[in-house]
Amino acid sequence: MLRRDNWRVNHKRVERIWRREGLKVPKKQPKRERLWLNRGLYKRRSNSAEGQTILKRLVGEADILVENYRPGVMERFGLAYETLRDLNPRLVNGTIRGFGDPRTGKSPYTDWPAYDVVSQAMGGMMGITGPDAETPLKVGPGVGDIVPAIMAAFGILAAIHHARETGRGQFVDVGMVDVVLALCERIVYQYSYLGEIPRPEGTRHPLLSPFGMFPAQDGWVTLACSPDHFWRSLCELIGRPELGTDPRLATNLGRVQHRDEVYEAVGEFTARHTKQELIEILGGRVPFGPVYDVKNIFEDEHFRARGMLKSVKMAGLAEPVTMVGTPIHMSETPGDILSHGPLFGEHTDAIMKQFGYTDDEISAFRSGDVVR
Repeated sequence: MLRRDNWRVNHKRVERIWRREGLKVPKKQPKRERLWLNRGLYKRRSNSAEGQTILKRLVGEADILVENYRPGVMERFGLAYETLRDLNPRLVNGTIRGFGDPRTGKSPYTDWPAYDVVSQAMGGMMGITGPDAETPLKVGPGVGDIVPAIMAAFGILAAIHHARETGRGQFVDVGMVDVVLALCERIVYQYSYLGEIPRPEGTRHPLLSPFGMFPAQDGWVTLACSPDHFWRSLCELIGRPELGTDPRLATNLGRVQHRDEVYEAVGEFTARHTKQELIEILGGRVPFGPVYDVKNIFEDEHFRARGMLKSVKMAGLAEPVTMVGTPIHMSETPGDILSHGPLFGEHTDAIMKQFGYTDDEISAFRSGDVVR
């Protein structure tokens, strides 16, 4: 939940009292602390009458409420959007669900639970990812979780802009599977226009060439030289200028039609060199990048210069740990990691007092397992 205090955004995380398992981390460190940064955290039990009363009191002053229960759960708690809207007409209620909310379109899978791998599978991403047409694979990062959250943030900010202009909030609904399909949009027009069912094709692109991954002596590199001028430049750089003037390969369409020949010629050159040598030959001249593991990322000065690797002091640990910084850089309001992830219930007293609760009331709520 978000509320502005003197134009500073405060975060209030509201969650069930019981904990879900997170990643394995050192025993002294709470499992979720490593993932939650810049947050004020308190715990409130939403399926108790007292907890519902507390939430309604917070909602009365909030700008945004975000929840990702399955459809119907908030209604069972007596906390449906329509109820909360009556308390605060400016409230923006953001939701992230596996298959969306019935308010904006009832899916036959509305009540199904979902996680990243489910949304990747049903949204089409796994169907075009893999080494060959018969072997679909999950994409490494949790894009089926993370990107829906990004889309939800975008929608919520648009709704906040509308609320400031009109005084009316709204319900913002994001379905995880819908977002993955939006990321895989080309499969829709390929099927619609051509009647083709795109399949996994390894590291190559079905519509662009050369556009993919190539071997190096000590790993792999990527090239995206489908524009004709980049193709001609690449041919010069790898010592094969005749390929750049070959009429069969003069256009991207021709190179797609003869892509085995294209990939063989480029790969034969890259395989003779290390990644560092290829950086020196190709870097900055054509769209090129080496395939990094996390050790390479830590060693590359780009990520430090861009503020993407931040040392953060975490509660319970003697030494700082490195966390990923924000990729959004703004001139007037730059983002940063301002605090460690809070312990469970660390800010309960402070947040409750902001809303007028006394020490005795907070103590009674904690004794009754309403908050922690």
